[in-house]
Amino acid sequence: MKRDFYEKLKAQLNHIHHWPSVYLFKFIIPDDPTRLTQVQQLFGEEASLDYTKSRKGNYISISGKEVMFSADEVINRYKKAQTIEGVIML
Repeated sequence: MKRDFYEKLKAQLNHIHHWPSVYLFKFIIPDDPTRLTQVQQLFGEEASLDYTKSRKGNYISISGKEVMFSADEVINRYKKAQTIEGVIML
């Protein structure tokens, strides 16, 4: 099932974007320094990251903009993010 999801996502990304393109990633994680570091490590030094804490302070929303060179590169980033416990990908 995941394979079909990623194939559809790749088709959508290629339809919407012309590579290279700045891509906006959005993640929500529990407010935990280890998980925050893991998400930060997904991005290169040139990425622009913004952080917003939830009202109660239990979660952090992370928006990251970075130049991506292909749909496959975006998908690989999402696959790496999937390995982080508690991450929600938007």
